[in-house]
Amino acid sequence: MTDRLNTVLLYSDDPAVREQMRLAIGARPAPDLAVEFVEAGTYVDCITLMDTYEVDLMLLDGEAAPAGGLGIARQVRDEFPAPPPIVVAIARAADKWLAAYAEVDATLRLPLDPLTTGRTVAALLRGEPAALPDAGPGADPAVPGAGGALPA
Repeated sequence: MTDRLNTVLLYSDDPAVREQMRLAIGARPAPDLAVEFVEAGTYVDCITLMDTYEVDLMLLDGEAAPAGGLGIARQVRDEFPAPPPIVVAIARAADKWLAAYAEVDATLRLPLDPLTTGRTVAALLRGEPAALPDAGPGADPAVPGAGGALPA
């Protein structure tokens, strides 16, 4: 097991969604991975936390308002020199094309499935593709039909 804590940034304007994210990932999404959470309820908080912490993974709420997770994901990709892996939770499968435009590493469907969420987060923290063969229907690569994560 590793002693290093991986910092996961959770973003949603809804505290209940952030709680669902935290519970779906858990303190240890895999035996070899421990995580700590930093939470943002606003766009400003999210960007401030990105500037303040060494964030290892972002889990963003695609349904948040007024700043949605997909828009924040795109901005982070454009403005941060070495952004962490980004996962966006979406309510509609049809939003996967927006996730591809935002260059996210994976999408998860709301409500979050803890098994799929944990596997997806663990894979990305290890530097592996998010689309695991046994991850189930809730975890999708960012590009529909691509069969894996977006190329770097």
